[in-house]
Amino acid sequence: MSDNTMRIIDLRGKRLTRAEMLEAMPRAEMGTSEASELVRPILDDVKARGAAALRDFGEKFDHIRTKNLRVPAEAMQQALDELDPEVRAAIEESVRRSRAVAASQVPKDFHTDLAEGARVSERWIPIDRVGLYVPGGKAVYPSSVIMNVVPAQTAGVRSLAIATPPSREGDDGLPSKTILATCAILGVTEVYAVGGAQAIAMFAYGARGSEPQDGEILCDPVDKITGPGNIFVATAKSMVSGMVGIDAVAGPTEIAILADKDANPSWVAADLIGQAEHDELAGSVLITDSEELAAAVQKDLDYRVPRTEHAERVATSLTGRQSGIILTDDLDQSVAAANSYAAEHLEIQTADPNAVVPRIMNAGAIFRGPYSPVPLGDYMSGSNHVLPTGGTARFNSGLGVHTFLKPVEVIEYDEQGLKALASRINAFAVSEDLPGHGECVLSRFVDDPYDKATLQEQERKAGLR
Repeated sequence: MSDNTMRIIDLRGKRLTRAEMLEAMPRAEMGTSEASELVRPILDDVKARGAAALRDFGEKFDHIRTKNLRVPAEAMQQALDELDPEVRAAIEESVRRSRAVAASQVPKDFHTDLAEGARVSERWIPIDRVGLYVPGGKAVYPSSVIMNVVPAQTAGVRSLAIATPPSREGDDGLPSKTILATCAILGVTEVYAVGGAQAIAMFAYGARGSEPQDGEILCDPVDKITGPGNIFVATAKSMVSGMVGIDAVAGPTEIAILADKDANPSWVAADLIGQAEHDELAGSVLITDSEELAAAVQKDLDYRVPRTEHAERVATSLTGRQSGIILTDDLDQSVAAANSYAAEHLEIQTADPNAVVPRIMNAGAIFRGPYSPVPLGDYMSGSNHVLPTGGTARFNSGLGVHTFLKPVEVIEYDEQGLKALASRINAFAVSEDLPGHGECVLSRFVDDPYDKATLQEQERKAGLR
């Protein structure tokens, strides 16, 4: 057995209940209770001390004491001026495609006329202020800037702020220049060199104590926080949820590849490695009814993993309990397994992917066919790569324009519209033992809704019966 051998989860010949199928899926252990114990003091300290706490935590966790917590505008412009032209062209193309898809997602206001003088409308109202978190750590993610900012801007969010960890590239405590340049391309002016749980606290509570004088507001509280991050960021988002909105509590990234005997094993192996490259806890899962394909993929992994740039990280991910090869009896069982796993990213590499895609009910995003690998969605497809993880695609969707909008109903009844329903509303209210509800309506048409002895006669005179 090689050091890169993925574990086998053999479902063949088994008739599993729904609960057993869910239990059989490979998952990472999150350890959120331990993280909560570490995160709570960070949240409390930032709430109490603002910018001073942010600087202290930056020095503790990022090993640099940031002078300018809010990134100066000239630093972003300089980063854009110095950006490699090829990288700039790639970022601008990604932005263009993302804006095109986001524009098509904007929902329309509508109204429904139920009767004469009776209308219910629905308006989509942008969230006023949002905080967008862009992770750092093992990689630099200008793509996450695009995925958060474009749908927020398209939705019409009035005020948006980005927080991202300071970079270790220099000694100025500023974030990655590529991230700053991407912010400049998108027209984002409020950017903070703050990472981790402390950034989530800053967004949730706001922070005072900025340059150049104490007492000045550094960052105003936001209404919603979006964006992926590590377990401490995810835990912090969970802990402030309710005081502010959040998109989701994201876990480690993951891919599932639903493949049959016709899939190219080298491409499947490359795609599993590509996701494993993110993090030691990243999940890479192959679901197949072909034992021959599984063996060929494992053979290819044995060749590729030692030769890839982050071989140790990839090997740890592929051999972890969150990864594996799921063997099934047939395509039907493969589809059932895919729907139970509910992958963040699901690739369909089968002889007829068009027949499989409509059968997938649970996935963050579906990548149809061998020429739609996950990195296409990471960077340039126009889709959004902030997606539900850990099986939450069974009930959650990825980030999009809808994330930054609130549907609000507007009820418009005139006198005649309400009059036609008054007696029925009163009957409904009385049945729930909430007579005051009915009296609210009746008071508009009768003299004394509290006189139960004469109420029906009053209703008849008023034309309610």
